[in-house]
Amino acid sequence: MKSLMQQALGDDWAKLPPALQAHYRSGKTTDIGHMNIEYPRFMQWYLSVLHVFGALINRRGENLSTTVEKDFAGERQYWRRTIKYPDGRLVRFNSFWIAKGPNQLVEFVNPLLGLQMKVRVHDSQLHYQGVKFVVKLGPLLLPIPEWLALGHTDIVEVAVNEKQFVMDFRLTHPLLGQIFRYSGKFEAAVSQTCESSQAP
Repeated sequence: MKSLMQQALGDDWAKLPPALQAHYRSGKTTDIGHMNIEYPRFMQWYLSVLHVFGALINRRGENLSTTVEKDFAGERQYWRRTIKYPDGRLVRFNSFWIAKGPNQLVEFVNPLLGLQMKVRVHDSQLHYQGVKFVVKLGPLLLPIPEWLALGHTDIVEVAVNEKQFVMDFRLTHPLLGQIFRYSGKFEAAVSQTCESSQAP
């Protein structure tokens, strides 16, 4: 069984380095690493509201121990992120993905609200670009303009060796500039994979 990312990238899947292929492989996997989370002070109240609905993280921090667990159920891939702060507090950020045709995925932070993204491989790096925010009403995905929601999403992931990769997520509003960023370094630790036929 091919993973959602492998389906989205098609032949370009073979251009991903081993660490990124392990990160997106089908089956049950766990990535372990550390993250930095930053945003301007004026975003605090807004992020706190969004976090209630499952979107983003509403606490800053540096070099935060982070675990990302992924699993499949049907045609969905579930992501369960746990971030540990120095005071012992755990913050969780969960979501699920669905496929949306060639080179596109939708990540839902709750059953209704999602972000449709375009993915591509460039110089062995994986690049995401936000296409639009969506609200799911039955079978329909209704678009929300980026400027009305949070802004434009850009993500870059780069392998640093056979097992580790770094990622950089930035959210930029057309009027307010960069309003959220998280970045970090992870080791893609595959704990369970599907059939070897998923390899390119």
